[in-house]
Amino acid sequence: MRLTLMTDYGLRLLMHVAQQPPGRLCTSAEVARLHGLSEAHVTKITHLLGRAGWLETVRGKGGGMRLARPAAEVPLGALVRDLETDFSLVECLGADDHCALSGQCRLSRILQQALAGFLHTLDGYTLADLLPPAGASATVARPLSWLPRRETGDVPPA
Repeated sequence: MRLTLMTDYGLRLLMHVAQQPPGRLCTSAEVARLHGLSEAHVTKITHLLGRAGWLETVRGKGGGMRLARPAAEVPLGALVRDLETDFSLVECLGADDHCALSGQCRLSRILQQALAGFLHTLDGYTLADLLPPAGASATVARPLSWLPRRETGDVPPA
């Protein structure tokens, strides 16, 4: 399974917002510039996260976004469920669509159990678990180009 870019960027946006001092609002422009994304894309993700209740958004001059609740109260499993639009791991056509394996295939059930295990694992973590430990020196977030590349598994320099 591969998370969509929407989920990937949404998690990173929340990580950025969670690392801000209490009361500080972040803007879509700030996050977009920092991660090399289009502001329209970040705004779309912000809107989705706000609608789902993960972000509080403030409109107008001096507006922006902040977490709607403490990072320790933001379960990763719930975030992924809200951000992902399709959890179908295989295309099962079923008996009505003349699947050659209809009635004999157990793949879908096994993959659904695996997906449930994946989400259950994420349910055991919160947004706070993704943040640097308290007291760690604050660093400027690196742009997405510094992230591990999914294709090769390359790890960015420390």
